[in-house]
Amino acid sequence: MAKSMNDILHPGGASDPAFPDAPAGWSPAQAERAAQAENLELLEDHWDVVRGLQRLYARSDDPGVRTLHDALDEHFHARGGIRYLYRILPGGPVAQGCRLAGLKPPAGSTDASFGSVQ
Repeated sequence: MAKSMNDILHPGGASDPAFPDAPAGWSPAQAERAAQAENLELLEDHWDVVRGLQRLYARSDDPGVRTLHDALDEHFHARGGIRYLYRILPGGPVAQGCRLAGLKPPAGSTDASFGSVQ
């Protein structure tokens, strides 16, 4: 019998407790490999972005790029907001963050004029 909601959502204990909203099949090791391919060293703020994006996707199947952008900007406001996030995620906090989090980036997030600089 399941002991917690995490056990119900992730049968078999496949989920990492540090990432309770991770998509099925995703692991921190996958994020590390993706970051390495994009020449990034993942620091705690990167993991904070990953957890935040996964949480937002868990609450809404298809959050819009503006919703994700604004939520990240608000969460990191004390550190410089979206400008800070573009420094640590030069591929765009939404687009590159979604790739690291194992999520499908929302439409428009890879447009060079909004959400990504690639």
